[in-house]
Amino acid sequence: MTRTIVPSLHALANPARFLRIARPLTPVLTLAGLALLAFGSWAGLTRTPADYLQGETVRILYVHVAAAWLGMGGWSGLAVASAAFLIWRHPLAQVAARAIAVPGATFAAICLVTGAIWGRPTWGTWWQWDGRLTSMLLLFFVYCGYMALARADADRGGDGRIPALYGIAGTVLLPVIRYSVVWWNTLHQGPSIGLTRSSIDASILWPLGFTGLGATLLFAGIVLMRMRMILARTKAEARMRRMARA
Repeated sequence: MTRTIVPSLHALANPARFLRIARPLTPVLTLAGLALLAFGSWAGLTRTPADYLQGETVRILYVHVAAAWLGMGGWSGLAVASAAFLIWRHPLAQVAARAIAVPGATFAAICLVTGAIWGRPTWGTWWQWDGRLTSMLLLFFVYCGYMALARADADRGGDGRIPALYGIAGTVLLPVIRYSVVWWNTLHQGPSIGLTRSSIDASILWPLGFTGLGATLLFAGIVLMRMRMILARTKAEARMRRMARA
């Protein structure tokens, strides 16, 4: 079984085969994501009631929760791609990790900004050194560190192992973010949405499915777009080097 799966992964990691799949898939994912985001945001703003405690401010959850999910999910994807690069030495896995970093950091930043906006009327302050907030801020900085390290490694002609190891090491933050509201007494509310139940009323919760799925599809479309851009730039640079030697 393992021998069958590994050759399949090797075949999918071929850049030419990847590009044949990614070119038509990129606009489909991007447009579908934008449409779902627009519908979910419209529904959240106009078709759900205000919360009995938080009032209208609860509506920011449709952006905040999706951004938090993708900030953390993005790093998970980056770590998986980094591990694949270290194990199988596929350049496409390295490209995927580097392509994920920018949208992952962007969604982590959106999570922090929307959290601050939500926290101002709820907690009476824009920021607290709360366990969840602080660990999410650290994740944003870890993203920035990865991007700087990957660029430096590429500029000096490195083999990509150091950024990949950094990508795997950064996963230690993910359980801290996930369980910070359980481990410590924090201002941030505890887990509200689980696999089988939710403490949020269904009349408020349902648009989150659309914004969450829409943001995920948009994220995937952006990652494919960035992977194509990185591959095109690498191909152009290789061509320039060949022309310079000619």
